[in-house]
Amino acid sequence: MASRFSQSSAAVVSNHFDDCGSSHQHHHHDDDVVNMVSHQRRDSDGASSSYGNATVTTITTTTTATATTTSMAYLPQTVVLCELRHDAFEASTPTGPSHSGLVSKWRPKDRMKTGCVALVLCLNISVDPPDVIKISPCARMECWIDPFSMAPQKALETIGKNLNDQYERWQPRARYKFQLDPTVDEVRKLCNTCRRYAKSERVLFHYNGHGVPKPTANGEIWLFNKSYTQYIPLPISDLDSWLKTPSIYVFDCSAAGMIINAFHELHDWGASNYSGSTRDCILLAACEAHETLPQSDEFPADVFTSCLTTPIRMALRWFCKRSLLHESLDYSLIDKIPGRQTDRKTLLGELNWIFTAVTDTIAWNVLPHDLFQRLFRQDLLVASLFRNFLLAERIMRSANCSPISHPMLPPTHQHHMWDAWDMAAEICLSQLPSLVADPNAEYQSSPFFSEQLTAFEVWLDHGSEHKKPPEQLPIVLQVLLSQCHRFRALVLLGRFLDMGPWAVDLALSVGIFPYVLKLLQTTTPELRQILVFIWTKILALDKVDLVKDGGHTYFIRFLDSMEAYPEQRAMAAFVLAVIVDGHRRGQEACVEAGLIHVCLKHLQGSTPNDAQTEPLFLQWLCLCLGKLWEDFTEAQLIGLRADAPAIYAPLLSEPQPEVRASAVFSLGTLLDIGFDSSRDGVEECDDDEKIRAEISIIRSLLSIVSDGSPLVRAEVAVALARFAFGHKQHLESIAAAYWKPQSNSLLSSLPSLTNIKATASGSIVSSQIGPLTRVGNDNPSVARDGRVSMSSPLANTGIMHGSPLSDDSSQHSDSGILNDGVSNGVVNYIRPKPLDNAIYSQCVLAMRTLAKDPSPRIASLGRRVLSIIGIEQVVTKPVTSSGNGMRHGEPATASPTPALAGLVRSSSWFDMNGGHLPLKFRTPPVSPPRQSYLTAGMRRVCSLEFRPHLINSVDSGLADPLISTRGGESSGVSERNLLPQSTIYNWSCGHFSKPLLTAADDTEEIIVRREEREKFALEHIAKCQRSSVSRLSNPIACWDTRFEKGTSTALLQPFSPIVVAADENERIRVWNYEEATLVNGFDNHDFPDKGISKLCLVNELDDSLLLVASCNGNIRIWKDYTLRDKQKLVTAFSSIQGHKPGVRCLNAVVDWQQQSGYLYASGEISSIMLWDVDKEQLVNSIPSSSDCSISALSASQVHGGQLAAGFVDGSVRLYDVRTPEMLVCETRPHTQQIEKVVGINFQPGLDPAKIVSASQAGDIQFLDIRNHRDTYLTIDAHRGSLTALAVHRHAPIIASGSAKQLIKVFSLGGEQLGTIKYHHPSIMAQRIGSVRCLAFHPYQVLLAAGAADACVSIHA
Repeated sequence: MASRFSQSSAAVVSNHFDDCGSSHQHHHHDDDVVNMVSHQRRDSDGASSSYGNATVTTITTTTTATATTTSMAYLPQTVVLCELRHDAFEASTPTGPSHSGLVSKWRPKDRMKTGCVALVLCLNISVDPPDVIKISPCARMECWIDPFSMAPQKALETIGKNLNDQYERWQPRARYKFQLDPTVDEVRKLCNTCRRYAKSERVLFHYNGHGVPKPTANGEIWLFNKSYTQYIPLPISDLDSWLKTPSIYVFDCSAAGMIINAFHELHDWGASNYSGSTRDCILLAACEAHETLPQSDEFPADVFTSCLTTPIRMALRWFCKRSLLHESLDYSLIDKIPGRQTDRKTLLGELNWIFTAVTDTIAWNVLPHDLFQRLFRQDLLVASLFRNFLLAERIMRSANCSPISHPMLPPTHQHHMWDAWDMAAEICLSQLPSLVADPNAEYQSSPFFSEQLTAFEVWLDHGSEHKKPPEQLPIVLQVLLSQCHRFRALVLLGRFLDMGPWAVDLALSVGIFPYVLKLLQTTTPELRQILVFIWTKILALDKVDLVKDGGHTYFIRFLDSMEAYPEQRAMAAFVLAVIVDGHRRGQEACVEAGLIHVCLKHLQGSTPNDAQTEPLFLQWLCLCLGKLWEDFTEAQLIGLRADAPAIYAPLLSEPQPEVRASAVFSLGTLLDIGFDSSRDGVEECDDDEKIRAEISIIRSLLSIVSDGSPLVRAEVAVALARFAFGHKQHLESIAAAYWKPQSNSLLSSLPSLTNIKATASGSIVSSQIGPLTRVGNDNPSVARDGRVSMSSPLANTGIMHGSPLSDDSSQHSDSGILNDGVSNGVVNYIRPKPLDNAIYSQCVLAMRTLAKDPSPRIASLGRRVLSIIGIEQVVTKPVTSSGNGMRHGEPATASPTPALAGLVRSSSWFDMNGGHLPLKFRTPPVSPPRQSYLTAGMRRVCSLEFRPHLINSVDSGLADPLISTRGGESSGVSERNLLPQSTIYNWSCGHFSKPLLTAADDTEEIIVRREEREKFALEHIAKCQRSSVSRLSNPIACWDTRFEKGTSTALLQPFSPIVVAADENERIRVWNYEEATLVNGFDNHDFPDKGISKLCLVNELDDSLLLVASCNGNIRIWKDYTLRDKQKLVTAFSSIQGHKPGVRCLNAVVDWQQQSGYLYASGEISSIMLWDVDKEQLVNSIPSSSDCSISALSASQVHGGQLAAGFVDGSVRLYDVRTPEMLVCETRPHTQQIEKVVGINFQPGLDPAKIVSASQAGDIQFLDIRNHRDTYLTIDAHRGSLTALAVHRHAPIIASGSAKQLIKVFSLGGEQLGTIKYHHPSIMAQRIGSVRCLAFHPYQVLLAAGAADACVSIHA
């Protein structure tokens, strides 16, 4: 790093330490701290993170290399929140691999086979037809036989047999029938027999008409009469009606195009009433309608047939004439080429293989992909004929004859791949004489394939989605057949697939699928990794059933192998997850193959935070297991017996949110939601082990209901929804019986749940249970206990309350609840509670926490969960925005008297199911409690607050009433579909569809921009440090924010002229002060609480994010906040947990420290919460070691892990999270009047021990912690009205603001540099309002001031 910043000078450094050198008093405790810190500190902090004189010695004894490091201390290198999950998690609903249908689109689903071949030869040897005038010498060979070399009849039979053999090589399994010089009747019988035999398979009809006249213009072909005295026409329509479809016709005769035209007319005319479909009728004809077949004796007479059935022989004969070898090579040698066509290690086999690759490649590159699929991938015989047809076109066009087909193909005879074929053929032929002379001579294989792979590799280095696709793709496919090139081909194929979904689409369109499927049966170890990668790429885009081919075992073996890298094993886990996702046969096969134990074994083997375990691997092990036992009871039981919940517990504190979320998902799917009432009371939850397992799963889930990552909390909500669905009745009864502020004992026993604020969000319990009575031996004790007095309005309706959280309630928790609402005449008995009441109560609390989540997406999930247990949350927007103390939980009709407002914490009402009435009453059953009830010690009775008129109002924010079962009926299935769905699996699948092998293209420009900004920052830091005294008396801009309640906090952006301001209604506005324009404005969230306490910039040297801290401790981080209406929520969480119950407002104080990536938060709690924002995790809770709450908090911007806190009682403490005891020291600088510390900050420079603290009384104290007995400088800035303090990060200047409408500016020496009273300096200038907030620009001497009058002014 150092070299990048060589421009920073050593002079800068010496500046900071002038004042350090002067204080040389040694304090023993400081030295101890130094020792401790040096062991504990993070590597990234450089040599500067220690206290006292050690700092001085470190700096002075090092060279200029450290000079660079020191100024680098001002430029933190950490960047947070830039993962995939932060890219608009709120807005996106990612889809998994199941929806694209890519594989199924290209997978040959309608594979077809040609079942029967009819060969019709009309040669009539020795009689020329009347319309043919032959030249001499003339082409004579038919099927490589000279018909005049033997008796005509014998010649005819031999030719027929030869043609049969030639076809048989391409499709040995078909049934062959031929007719030689037949009559119309014989052809009709032949066609009918073939169609009858072939059933729905394809029939091939081959017609050789060299001994009859050309077809007629009406589309008739000629046959013979019985005595061979006449030519008899056969209309094509008859032939078509006999053969039907699917069929393929080969016409080898002059003017064959006539027949094609006749077919076209036939099918166009009768499209409506004709049964044969043109779609599956394929035609190949030797020439166009006006052409005659070539007669030159360099060709055989049936040149078209020879190209189609003996392509290698035909191609080499034709090529030899044109090759340089034509003098040295004898024609007859071509017929003696050694080897078999099917053996690729022989000369003939290799030539055939190269020919296949070349013709395939030409076809794939010139044909539309779906036509290529139909002609070249569905039917082996059709594919061979079309490959060979490309050769026929090349050869016959050289004789001015154009073969045609239906479907039409574009011309291919000049495609440049033919040159590659010619070269390969020449290389092979050059070896032919020696191979024929010596049968034992070794054949040197052709370099064709390795050259083509090299060409593909070159394309991979330079190609992209927007360039022409790589034409070698079909060759890569052919190469997979050979062992010697297979590995290289697979690696290149993997690189290609990694380029994106478009590449996978192309590869599948070539027909890669069956090849890579077949390779799963190989056991070659070196292919395993690349095969797993290729399957990952395919399955990331589409689901495929690999189970029927036994493919799953390949991946289970790979997952279990220790020699592969964890990332690769993660891919195997991903493939298996796709195999079992929603696929019962896949689940059964994988359970049988022992996948559960394999996964659990590797999860167990990974000790948390172990450098060896790749988070991606853990994540996919969890997701794979989750999918494996999702809705599959048998697998769930195996998992529970293997103690899965205990194995998962440590994963819930892994540093990666994705791992935690996947673990939660997996635990959630382990909950069997089967036992709902639709099962006719079948008792499934008898066995204790299952109940114990459920309890441990729920405990695990409850422990992270307040996780810092929305990704994790979303999964917790989904899992709780599953639990709520399985235990609906019990949760409903608890929620109905107990929806009121919780008792302290519970809250203190549940630190993780205690960010459940006791503020109201009015709620309605729509309980399906009619009047509800507790049945239990101690029923009277409930009333005697004083919990419910009989005068309570609730008692009259027959609803008794035993607090589910009271100590004695657990004794009768097993006694069950009798539902005596006789709905539709059926009495429902609810089974005894399988779990303890306390767990249910904690779940209800957790659901309530989630319903108030700072992330809108989680909050809506939380409301859906509550609606499952019959609580419909009503959240109303504030009726007015004036400051009458209205809160979102208390609608306009909230309470009879203001005194009640504080007590009616949460409200609920019962929607009663009137026994036989089909109607659901929306009216409250009892009148609202009057104040006398509440004052009469009745506070613990669930307060009711009825707002029927809000129920159906538009903006009441009601969650959909998801559960509306009537009495005894239960629509289990439809309700099951209403459960919120987990997104982590689909979300995680997205990782594999992105390029995994290459870095993103934009890293280069990011680095360049970062370097420019660092250079700018360093130059300006040096300027600030050297800046002469500045009075800040020059107002450069004043902006009326139009905030009704004034500005509560403001922030200046470092690299653009932008100021961000926020108000108490949580509105945020972004303004450009050079152009004086509003850039953007948005609401931090829909239901503003108590205003915004702090704005911070995260990643200010990169793409900065805006961290917004609300007064209730909720943190929301926004990206793109300077683009109008484009702002996106990156993450949101509640930073303060474990606060004292009943605290209405938390007055959260928050600060962000880029160096360490930590967010510090505190408020009305006895500790400081330490969040690692990158892990989105609470990593520590620092005891504040004071009874008072913290009123000001500041994190050091140069020493990671260090922070100062000011308290309500005027004391100040310095903490360092890198030391074991955290608290470095405490002092009470504000002694004249004990008022709270309003502002606290570290002084500019690298000295970690100097602090400025300002109290509400108006005094500003300068402390040097090394000498903390007293302050070394006090400024009495304002009398009793100090409201804000700002200390510049680098310049020796501080500013304080007063409620008395003025701002004072001081130097670090205590000298007052100036006073600001007006927004701008004209005579009629408006005076600034009561100052609310002050903020300096990080790298320039600019001050932004926000006041109660909604103006923000900027002074230079």
